[in-house]
Amino acid sequence: MFLVDTSKRSEAIEIMDDFSLEGELFRDTLDKLETINRTLGGNGVTLNGLKKLIKQNPKKESYTIVDLGCGHGDILRDIAKMGRKKGLQLQLIGVDANQDAIDYAEELSKDFEELSFLQLDIFSDQFAKLDYDIVLCTLFTHHFKDQELTELMQQLVNKATIGVVVNDLHRNKMAYYLFKLIGLFIKNKMVREDGLISILRAFKRKDLEQISEKTKAEYSIQWKWAFRYQWILQKI
Repeated sequence: MFLVDTSKRSEAIEIMDDFSLEGELFRDTLDKLETINRTLGGNGVTLNGLKKLIKQNPKKESYTIVDLGCGHGDILRDIAKMGRKKGLQLQLIGVDANQDAIDYAEELSKDFEELSFLQLDIFSDQFAKLDYDIVLCTLFTHHFKDQELTELMQQLVNKATIGVVVNDLHRNKMAYYLFKLIGLFIKNKMVREDGLISILRAFKRKDLEQISEKTKAEYSIQWKWAFRYQWILQKI
Protein backbone atom coordinates (compact mmCIF):
# COMPACT_ATOMS: atom_id res chain seq x y z
CA MET A 1 0.00 0.00 0.00
CA PHE A 2 2.72 2.46 1.00
CA LEU A 3 5.30 3.14 -1.68
CA VAL A 4 7.23 5.97 -0.05
CA ASP A 5 10.40 5.03 1.84
CA THR A 6 10.70 6.61 5.30
CA SER A 7 13.48 4.38 6.62
CA LYS A 8 16.08 7.15 6.31
CA ARG A 9 15.98 10.94 6.31
CA SER A 10 15.76 12.44 2.84
CA GLU A 11 18.31 15.02 1.69
CA ALA A 12 15.99 16.53 -0.93
CA ILE A 13 15.99 20.33 -1.13
CA GLU A 14 12.88 22.37 -0.36
CA ILE A 15 11.90 25.46 -2.32
CA MET A 16 11.94 27.34 1.01
CA ASP A 17 15.65 26.59 1.37
CA ASP A 18 16.28 29.42 -1.10
CA PHE A 19 16.81 32.38 1.26
CA SER A 20 16.42 34.88 -1.60
CA LEU A 21 12.70 34.11 -1.98
CA GLU A 22 10.43 37.12 -1.79
CA GLY A 23 7.16 38.52 -3.02
CA GLU A 24 3.49 37.59 -3.03
CA LEU A 25 3.88 33.81 -3.43
CA PHE A 26 6.44 33.62 -0.63
CA ARG A 27 4.30 35.64 1.77
CA ASP A 28 1.22 33.61 0.81
CA THR A 29 3.24 30.49 1.66
CA LEU A 30 4.05 31.85 5.13
CA ASP A 31 0.38 32.69 5.67
CA LYS A 32 -0.81 29.26 4.58
CA LEU A 33 1.80 27.48 6.71
CA GLU A 34 0.52 29.43 9.71
CA THR A 35 -3.06 28.37 8.91
CA ILE A 36 -2.06 24.70 8.56
CA ASN A 37 -0.05 24.78 11.79
CA ARG A 38 -2.90 26.36 13.72
CA THR A 39 -5.43 23.93 12.28
CA LEU A 40 -3.30 20.90 13.14
CA GLY A 41 -2.22 22.20 16.55
CA GLY A 42 1.39 22.82 15.59
CA ASN A 43 1.84 26.22 17.23
CA GLY A 44 0.39 24.85 20.44
CA VAL A 45 3.16 22.24 20.65
CA THR A 46 5.78 24.99 20.78
CA LEU A 47 3.87 27.10 23.30
CA ASN A 48 3.28 24.08 25.52
CA GLY A 49 7.00 23.27 25.53
CA LEU A 50 7.89 26.86 26.34
CA LYS A 51 5.46 26.93 29.26
CA LYS A 52 7.06 23.75 30.62
CA LEU A 53 10.52 25.32 30.61
CA ILE A 54 9.33 28.54 32.21
CA LYS A 55 7.46 26.63 34.91
CA GLN A 56 10.50 24.46 35.66
CA ASN A 57 12.89 27.41 35.58
CA PRO A 58 11.22 30.47 37.13
CA LYS A 59 13.24 33.65 36.83
CA LYS A 60 12.79 36.77 38.91
CA GLU A 61 12.76 39.32 36.11
CA SER A 62 12.60 38.46 32.42
CA TYR A 63 13.18 35.84 29.74
CA THR A 64 14.99 36.34 26.45
CA ILE A 65 13.55 33.93 23.91
CA VAL A 66 14.93 33.40 20.40
CA ASP A 67 12.83 31.81 17.65
CA LEU A 68 14.97 30.31 14.87
CA GLY A 69 13.50 30.22 11.38
CA CYS A 70 10.80 32.57 12.65
CA GLY A 71 9.17 33.16 9.25
CA HIS A 72 6.64 35.96 9.59
CA GLY A 73 6.68 35.78 13.39
CA ASP A 74 3.31 34.19 14.15
CA ILE A 75 4.56 32.06 17.04
CA LEU A 76 6.35 34.99 18.66
CA ARG A 77 3.15 37.04 18.52
CA ASP A 78 1.33 34.16 20.24
CA ILE A 79 4.03 34.08 22.93
CA ALA A 80 3.82 37.85 23.40
CA LYS A 81 0.07 37.57 23.99
CA MET A 82 0.63 34.71 26.44
CA GLY A 83 3.30 36.70 28.27
CA ARG A 84 1.03 39.70 28.62
CA LYS A 85 -1.75 37.56 30.10
CA LYS A 86 0.63 35.96 32.59
CA GLY A 87 2.47 39.16 33.45
CA LEU A 88 5.80 37.87 32.16
CA GLN A 89 8.58 40.18 31.06
CA LEU A 90 9.70 38.84 27.69
CA GLN A 91 12.28 39.88 25.15
CA LEU A 92 11.41 38.01 21.97
CA ILE A 93 13.83 37.80 19.06
CA GLY A 94 12.95 36.28 15.71
CA VAL A 95 15.82 35.06 13.54
CA ASP A 96 15.49 34.12 9.89
CA ALA A 97 17.93 33.96 6.97
CA ASN A 98 15.32 35.35 4.56
CA GLN A 99 15.13 39.15 4.51
CA ASP A 100 11.59 39.26 3.08
CA ALA A 101 10.37 37.02 5.92
CA ILE A 102 11.92 39.47 8.40
CA ASP A 103 10.34 42.45 6.63
CA TYR A 104 6.92 40.76 6.66
CA ALA A 105 7.30 39.80 10.34
CA GLU A 106 8.09 43.40 11.24
CA GLU A 107 5.04 44.63 9.32
CA LEU A 108 2.75 42.20 11.16
CA SER A 109 4.27 42.86 14.61
CA LYS A 110 3.99 46.64 14.91
CA ASP A 111 1.76 46.31 18.01
CA PHE A 112 4.29 44.13 19.86
CA GLU A 113 7.10 46.21 21.31
CA GLU A 114 8.60 43.13 22.97
CA LEU A 115 9.39 41.65 19.52
CA SER A 116 12.44 42.30 17.36
CA PHE A 117 13.67 40.52 14.25
CA LEU A 118 17.12 39.79 12.84
CA GLN A 119 18.14 38.56 9.41
CA LEU A 120 20.98 36.21 10.34
CA ASP A 121 22.73 33.04 9.33
CA ILE A 122 22.61 30.88 12.46
CA PHE A 123 26.14 29.65 11.74
CA SER A 124 27.51 33.20 11.68
CA ASP A 125 29.69 34.89 14.29
CA GLN A 126 26.96 37.49 14.77
CA PHE A 127 24.46 34.83 15.83
CA ALA A 128 27.04 33.22 18.11
CA LYS A 129 27.24 36.49 20.03
CA LEU A 130 23.52 36.52 20.90
CA ASP A 131 22.55 35.86 24.52
CA TYR A 132 19.31 34.06 25.34
CA ASP A 133 17.53 31.95 27.91
CA ILE A 134 15.38 29.76 25.66
CA VAL A 135 15.57 28.85 21.97
CA LEU A 136 12.55 27.79 19.91
CA CYS A 137 12.77 25.73 16.71
CA THR A 138 9.44 25.10 15.00
CA LEU A 139 9.55 23.13 11.74
CA PHE A 140 13.17 24.26 11.51
CA THR A 141 15.48 21.43 12.53
CA HIS A 142 14.52 19.11 9.66
CA HIS A 143 16.30 21.49 7.26
CA PHE A 144 19.67 20.26 8.57
CA LYS A 145 21.61 17.05 8.13
CA ASP A 146 22.26 15.00 11.25
CA GLN A 147 25.81 16.24 11.85
CA GLU A 148 24.86 19.87 11.28
CA LEU A 149 21.90 19.50 13.62
CA THR A 150 23.97 17.81 16.32
CA GLU A 151 26.49 20.65 16.26
CA LEU A 152 23.70 23.25 16.28
CA MET A 153 21.94 21.65 19.25
CA GLN A 154 25.20 21.47 21.16
CA GLN A 155 25.79 25.16 20.51
CA LEU A 156 22.27 26.16 21.51
CA VAL A 157 22.22 24.09 24.71
CA ASN A 158 25.61 25.43 25.72
CA LYS A 159 24.62 29.06 25.12
CA ALA A 160 21.05 29.03 26.46
CA THR A 161 20.69 29.57 30.19
CA ILE A 162 17.63 27.29 30.28
CA GLY A 163 17.15 25.18 27.16
CA VAL A 164 15.71 24.50 23.73
CA VAL A 165 12.19 23.65 22.55
CA VAL A 166 11.93 21.85 19.22
CA ASN A 167 8.63 21.21 17.44
CA ASP A 168 9.17 19.20 14.28
CA LEU A 169 7.61 16.52 12.14
CA HIS A 170 7.45 12.75 12.55
CA ARG A 171 8.81 10.97 9.47
CA ASN A 172 5.94 8.62 8.89
CA LYS A 173 4.19 7.04 5.90
CA MET A 174 0.74 7.88 7.18
CA ALA A 175 1.72 11.51 7.71
CA TYR A 176 3.07 11.66 4.15
CA TYR A 177 -0.07 10.33 2.51
CA LEU A 178 -2.42 12.33 4.70
CA PHE A 179 -0.60 15.52 3.71
CA LYS A 180 -0.68 14.42 0.08
CA LEU A 181 -4.47 14.17 0.42
CA ILE A 182 -4.69 17.58 2.09
CA GLY A 183 -2.52 18.94 -0.73
CA LEU A 184 -5.34 18.31 -3.19
CA PHE A 185 -7.08 21.29 -1.62
CA ILE A 186 -4.02 23.58 -1.44
CA LYS A 187 -3.44 25.79 -4.48
CA ASN A 188 -0.01 26.99 -3.37
CA LYS A 189 2.59 24.76 -5.08
CA MET A 190 5.35 25.66 -2.63
CA VAL A 191 3.25 24.52 0.34
CA ARG A 192 2.24 21.28 -1.40
CA GLU A 193 5.70 20.26 -2.54
CA ASP A 194 7.71 21.46 0.45
CA GLY A 195 5.24 19.87 2.85
CA LEU A 196 5.89 16.40 1.47
CA ILE A 197 9.65 16.91 1.38
CA SER A 198 9.56 18.20 4.96
CA ILE A 199 7.98 14.97 6.16
CA LEU A 200 10.65 12.91 4.40
CA ARG A 201 13.41 15.09 5.89
CA ALA A 202 11.91 14.82 9.36
CA PHE A 203 12.56 12.45 12.25
CA LYS A 204 11.80 9.21 13.96
CA ARG A 205 12.21 9.06 17.73
CA LYS A 206 15.52 7.20 17.50
CA ASP A 207 17.00 10.05 15.41
CA LEU A 208 16.20 12.58 18.11
CA GLU A 209 17.43 10.29 20.87
CA GLN A 210 20.80 9.81 19.15
CA ILE A 211 21.28 13.55 18.69
CA SER A 212 20.17 14.24 22.27
CA GLU A 213 22.74 11.85 23.69
CA LYS A 214 25.50 13.72 21.88
CA THR A 215 24.42 17.08 23.31
CA LYS A 216 24.82 15.81 26.88
CA ALA A 217 21.60 17.59 27.84
CA GLU A 218 18.62 16.45 29.85
CA TYR A 219 15.92 15.79 27.28
CA SER A 220 12.36 14.67 26.70
CA ILE A 221 10.67 13.59 23.47
CA GLN A 222 6.89 13.40 23.19
CA TRP A 223 4.75 12.57 20.18
CA LYS A 224 2.00 15.10 19.52
CA TRP A 225 -0.85 15.35 17.05
CA ALA A 226 -0.62 15.83 14.14
CA PHE A 227 2.53 13.75 13.60
CA ARG A 228 4.84 16.03 15.57
CA TYR A 229 7.55 15.59 18.12
CA GLN A 230 7.97 17.96 21.03
CA TRP A 231 11.66 17.70 21.81
CA ILE A 232 12.94 19.61 24.82
CA LEU A 233 16.60 19.88 25.81
CA GLN A 234 17.69 21.43 29.09
CA LYS A 235 21.06 22.17 30.64
CA ILE A 236 22.06 19.59 33.23
